[in-house]
Amino acid sequence: MKLAAACLAGGSVLAALGLAGAAPASAQASASDAGVAVVVEVTGLLDPVMAELIENSVADAVDAGALLLVIRVDSSRSVVSDERISELADAIAGSPVPIAVWVGPNGASLEGKVAQLFATAEEVGIAPGTRVGNLGPPLPPLADHPVAWANQELIRHQALGWRQVVSQGVIACDPLTLDDFRDRFADAGIPFDPAAVRVPPDEEQCVAPLIGDFLVDLDHLGFVSNLVEVDGQPRLEPQTRVQFRGLSLAHQLFHTVASPPVAYLLLTIGMGLMLFEFFTAGIGVAGVVGALLFILSGYGLSVLPHNTWALALLAASMVAFGIDVQTSVPRFWTGAGLAMFAAGTWWLYDGVSMSWIPMVVMIGAMSVAMFSAMPSMVRTRFSTPTIGRGWMIGEIGQVVDDVSPDGVVRIRDALWRARANRATPVTAGDQVRVVEIDGLWLEVEPIEGAARDYREPRR
Repeated sequence: MKLAAACLAGGSVLAALGLAGAAPASAQASASDAGVAVVVEVTGLLDPVMAELIENSVADAVDAGALLLVIRVDSSRSVVSDERISELADAIAGSPVPIAVWVGPNGASLEGKVAQLFATAEEVGIAPGTRVGNLGPPLPPLADHPVAWANQELIRHQALGWRQVVSQGVIACDPLTLDDFRDRFADAGIPFDPAAVRVPPDEEQCVAPLIGDFLVDLDHLGFVSNLVEVDGQPRLEPQTRVQFRGLSLAHQLFHTVASPPVAYLLLTIGMGLMLFEFFTAGIGVAGVVGALLFILSGYGLSVLPHNTWALALLAASMVAFGIDVQTSVPRFWTGAGLAMFAAGTWWLYDGVSMSWIPMVVMIGAMSVAMFSAMPSMVRTRFSTPTIGRGWMIGEIGQVVDDVSPDGVVRIRDALWRARANRATPVTAGDQVRVVEIDGLWLEVEPIEGAARDYREPRR
């Protein structure tokens, strides 16, 4: 691209659009006559929200008489139908307003069906550090549209870095020569010193580090810029006004909810909060928040491709957790629930990827909650003074897990944590008597063979 070469030779492009050094009035185009260029950002999955944004942006640009529509894209996956992609391609290719696509900033990518869609634009530019490719099988509805890629088949089944995209001729590029630099300096009225000018390599000339660099190089599509002198160096001063547009807050919310990690987190946290609310008195904040998160996750999962059986595993895991939580002691069903939760997490999505970080975080959080936090909460709830447990003193129960010195006993079909009174161990199956209540613990002694403290007075 011509601009990048001029900037690298004479300094960086003016970063702020619309600000530059002064130039004679006769050499400047009127900003009011230079029109308006609209910039729209398309990031993340190409979902129904983003598809609507693209379609509306093209229609609004035509209705407003915009000079140019530029789409900044960072997207590698589509979750809309091929028919919907075909409709968007028809809108882009058939727009009377020129449409250009810039893949950026650094670290962005354009892959899959999304890359096939945006190849129908009149021009595609890239930023350093980006990746393009993995187009996949060609979509038949797009076969009648021209493509911006100069060597499309090279990126059909592989993704290339920006240097390879340039060197392999995937994007069109016309690098500047030393004579071109001489002409630029002459046009700006600046003395030219060949020894002081470095001609950058082609791979540097053919990329646009910033969206502004890409815009001012679209003179062939109508974007108006003036070449001016700033501190003895040539600069391109944009004259076309630039408007940035994006999603509204409501649409941004739904676009965020439809991302794989967010939908998963909303689903699991929502189900966990509703399970927590089930074991508390009344309907509280946890239940309301959990229901709202669950509803939002429902929208996200309706957009994302997922495995229904994995979703059923996540729901079944909550039932398994609830079985042991009501006994306040984590046992078999807690372990089975955790196994189902992990399996449902791993195989939840079909065709879209999710980072391992949210998976590990949620599995770990669920383990802590169901093995420790929830049982403790249930025991605390039923040990409050308003309910009382004084009636348990003197009750006869049965040992479930050896009390040596800590274990679990069953009193009136309920499981309780227990300690052996005076450290007298009792084994599973033995009968014990409750002699004291200490916070969340019961102190018990065997019916027969308990150690006697002879310092106590005889009854």
